[in-house]
Amino acid sequence: QVRLVESGGGLVQPGGSLTVSCTLSGDTFRRYSLGWFRQAPGKEREFVAVISWTGLSTYYADSVAGRFVISRDNVKETMTLEMNNLKREDAGTYFCAADRAYGGSWTMAKEVGYWGQGTLVTVSP
Repeated sequence: QVRLVESGGGLVQPGGSLTVSCTLSGDTFRRYSLGWFRQAPGKEREFVAVISWTGLSTYYADSVAGRFVISRDNVKETMTLEMNNLKREDAGTYFCAADRAYGGSWTMAKEVGYWGQGTLVTVSP
């Protein structure tokens, strides 16, 4: 069974940077496209970024494009999200997600097959 585990959340000041990571176990890492969603209290889970199986293709939500960078290392079997110039509205629980498919459906949480437990990102002075 596929299991996703996030790490790296924490407290950061506005304008700062933070990196969160995700590992996948239970199946072959490189078979899955991987991505991130986030959820703030009282809000729906929203798409952040996704990376294809090889890492050659990425896609970002407009709200984070130019500030966040998603990457993966298929040898170390780790995927990371580097978050720069963080804003208060970036705060929330960040969920790692995985799916065998890669495409437009990735922006919808209901279309993604596997989820981690989440890691909390707090943006505050």
